[in-house]
Amino acid sequence: MIAIVHLISAPQYMEVDTDIVKTNRLGKNARLEARVTIEQKQLLERAANLRGQNLTEFMISVLAEAATQTILNSELIALTDRDRQAFAAALLNPPTPNERAISDAKWYAQVNSK
Repeated sequence: MIAIVHLISAPQYMEVDTDIVKTNRLGKNARLEARVTIEQKQLLERAANLRGQNLTEFMISVLAEAATQTILNSELIALTDRDRQAFAAALLNPPTPNERAISDAKWYAQVNSK
């Protein structure tokens, strides 16, 4: 069994909106453009037709799917049962801090109290 852990890096954390493709036309005020070869355009148009979409709808949906997956891949870690148990045990039963950790915590508190 694999457990999934979502990493949240505070300044870079962003909520992934899976409904981003369904935005209404009034809310669209940004533009993307791309130069492609004739062959690439034909390939994209063929794929769009297979999905029942026009080229713009297809490109937006595929780009949004790829962007969402890229973000999730960078923020998720898959853990085995053994890893998950070790992680949970470390959280539930943290080791006693050593002198260095105590010293660093005091320094951190001083720096951030100003």
